[in-house]
Amino acid sequence: MEPGLQVNTANGVATVVIHNPAKRNVMTTAMWREFPAVLDRLAADPGVRVLVLTGAGDTFCAGADIGALRESAAESQGLAVAAEEALAAFPWPALAAVRGYCVGGGCQLAAACDLRFAAEGSSFGITPAKLGIVYPAPSTRRLASLVGPATAKYLLFSAELIDAERALRTGLVDEVLPAGDLGKRVAEFAGVLASRSLLTQAAAKEFASAPTLPEREAHWSRLARESGEAAEGVSAFLERRAPRFMWPG
Repeated sequence: MEPGLQVNTANGVATVVIHNPAKRNVMTTAMWREFPAVLDRLAADPGVRVLVLTGAGDTFCAGADIGALRESAAESQGLAVAAEEALAAFPWPALAAVRGYCVGGGCQLAAACDLRFAAEGSSFGITPAKLGIVYPAPSTRRLASLVGPATAKYLLFSAELIDAERALRTGLVDEVLPAGDLGKRVAEFAGVLASRSLLTQAAAKEFASAPTLPEREAHWSRLARESGEAAEGVSAFLERRAPRFMWPG
């Protein structure tokens, strides 16, 4: 099978699989180009409420194709940043399910997700210092916001890999699980998120990502009034039943 992005959707959860197992799931130029369009399609799909990003087999993603970097580092880096920004801007919750290597561009994508779940034995690293490449400013700021300036500098200065336990301590990942439990845990948690209010999640995602302008606060307040989500949530609580959140349907 050719390298590419494999997508399947079930029960409100869209799973995007980075598939290039012959090369530890490195992202080819074509895959970088395809990534934003895939996310756009999923964001427009009314059946999608949660995104899970993972890699084929026992590796998440070992980064960008070095051959492409040799041909045009600037183009490859630009495509990677565009994919990262598209992932960060995805309107609904995005989870990374990490096994094995999560390095370079792979770590860049994982950091752009809202939450990261990792299997024991996974390895994380950002390696431009091995290649003499300046890591993009947006990616550096996102990493520093996630793990703090000191850990970001450690990763970027050294290009060394860290294990899942250290990634957990520094905030790079949110949960570490035995390898055999990762898929079940991510599926269960994605199911929980799919049952919650997308209105709440989308607003929280925007508010947490950057300073909020007054007009955006007014936008979300208006949607809250018009959506009926709060009325459904309160009624479900009082009636002791699961809520049926429908926004933006």
